[in-house]
Amino acid sequence: MVRRGVYSNFLDHIDWILFFSVLPLICAGLVTMKSFVGESIYFDRQLVWILLSIIIFFVLSLFDYRFLRKSKIVSGLFIGAIALLSALFLLGAVFQGAKSWFDFGFFAFQPADPVKLILIIVLAKYFSRRHEEIAYYKHIVLSGFYTLILFTLVFLQPDFGSAIIIFLLWFGMILVSGIPKKHLAIVFILGVAAFAVLWTFAFEDYQKNRISTFLNPLTDISGTGYNAYQSTIAVGSGGLLGKGVGYGTQSRLEFLPEYQTDFIFAAFTEEWGFIGALILFSLFGVVIWRIIKIASRGDTNFETLFGFGVAILFINHFLVHVGMNIGLMPITGLTIPFMSYGGSHLLTEFIALGMLMGMNRYGRDNRFV
Repeated sequence: MVRRGVYSNFLDHIDWILFFSVLPLICAGLVTMKSFVGESIYFDRQLVWILLSIIIFFVLSLFDYRFLRKSKIVSGLFIGAIALLSALFLLGAVFQGAKSWFDFGFFAFQPADPVKLILIIVLAKYFSRRHEEIAYYKHIVLSGFYTLILFTLVFLQPDFGSAIIIFLLWFGMILVSGIPKKHLAIVFILGVAAFAVLWTFAFEDYQKNRISTFLNPLTDISGTGYNAYQSTIAVGSGGLLGKGVGYGTQSRLEFLPEYQTDFIFAAFTEEWGFIGALILFSLFGVVIWRIIKIASRGDTNFETLFGFGVAILFINHFLVHVGMNIGLMPITGLTIPFMSYGGSHLLTEFIALGMLMGMNRYGRDNRFV
């Protein structure tokens, strides 16, 4: 709900350092999309999503999100997430072999993105209620069970990249929840066992090939290793200062696939070089710093854990995306926050930031410094 009197001090409760660190990341993505002849459609559509996302960010910053602490609300969100992912198997559109999208004709929507945010809320609620009991093994198992439901529904689409992020979200939030270090061995064993089961019974051949290619990417550069090989060429050929805007040959000559989404970091680095990549890392570091700063001032454990969850989500997306672009991670098709083309992930990212602003607005210590 929105309280009276919040409009008079509206601007005081926006973290402008965070906001103006996000804007250059958005612009970097737009410039990369615009720099290639004949692909202005990506630029035009993304501009619409950006404007809509920013409006939603400011609107959501006005709301008091303490109602999310209620168990009924959290349970409803979790059930809604399950229903949304389940509906994909009946109504989802097939794109590149996966039923990960709802296609409405004039736009497509990927439920896995908002589901990640819902998982953060669910885990923040779970661990905040049990922060004094977190030493018990059962809380690892129960929180893992909730996560496993969403993980399985996403994995069966199959969307390997988003499934990885869901697992990493759970693992990251376990770490920040104050779990005893000795319990991490259980998490590691469960992770190894789960991977072994998935490899034997669930992984498709193309997913096994991607992992095998990751371990030895040069074995088949014209087949399964093509994307990874071309991406590393693009990054390496950028050198220190890059080739210049519009002169990225790997992207312009279409050697680099999906430059506007999965490989936008490689496309950007080819044109802007190591210095450009360093600026991206610096800006993203500021974004994470501000999110953690907001989280550390949370009114309750719920707000704090939610903020850390958002930071974990962004960090994992950023590192996995960059990692697969430079050959350190398997190709998973993950976007990079704020830069990659697409409305689903961008809206989710700004919704998360808007909620953080709202939580800070109604907190005890709501001054930004």
